[in-house]
Amino acid sequence: QVLLVESGGDLVQTGGSLRLSCAASLASGRTFNSYYMGWFRQAPGKEREFVASISWSGGSTVYRDSVKGRFTISRDNPENTVYLQMDSLKPEDTAVYYCAARKSATGAWDYWGQGTQVTVSS
Repeated sequence: QVLLVESGGDLVQTGGSLRLSCAASLASGRTFNSYYMGWFRQAPGKEREFVASISWSGGSTVYRDSVKGRFTISRDNPENTVYLQMDSLKPEDTAVYYCAARKSATGAWDYWGQGTQVTVSS
């Protein structure tokens, strides 16, 4: 079992930056580096969409096109935490951001956090 808790969401102006964190609590015997991690977001009235993902060791990352060059996903395995650094924020980045975890590189995401609100004012 994996419990994910996001933090770092806030109200920020266009062009500003935020760093989201997602801390994982793991069942006994489980290690954070055995989970593939991702960030998703959901804007009001829209479906949840993929933002970025990172492999178990952090050596491989994937981003949606609209955030490439502005967002950076990273992880600190000893600290059981994954981050999303968001720079050059735009109003269209406004959403609830969720982190997720799964054991494999593909397929359904098994665990989700409760989300953190990011609002970018124009």
